[in-house]
Amino acid sequence: MTLNESDKAILIQHRITQSLEALENVQFLLDNKKLSLASNRIYYAIFYIISAAAIKNDFSTSKHKQLLGWFNKNFIATNKIDKKYSKLIYEAYSNREKSDYDFLFELTLEEINLLYEKTKEFVQLIRKRILLE
Repeated sequence: MTLNESDKAILIQHRITQSLEALENVQFLLDNKKLSLASNRIYYAIFYIISAAAIKNDFSTSKHKQLLGWFNKNFIATNKIDKKYSKLIYEAYSNREKSDYDFLFELTLEEINLLYEKTKEFVQLIRKRILLE
């Protein structure tokens, strides 16, 4: 499906809003000691902002791993975005999967807080460097 520029802009803004709302949810969940759900929202904040970048660059997929791979290939491997963020992306993805499917998996509050801080930084970076250029 090819989007016109107006529809594309609306969809990009929607994904940015979803990302920012997911970040807001993380803070609420941390305040209420809901660590597994906070981990899920951290991943989705990343997923939504990368989805916005994909829309801007006319890339579409329904597969999470394919989207993350596309981002890695086009932004991390090309040094447009620092390689440290690749680790964040895949750590968030892995944590989300483990917290969803492995009932023994648990992250500490400190681990989640660190991921949360890095995720806020990543979301802002993508907004400035890719979405607002």
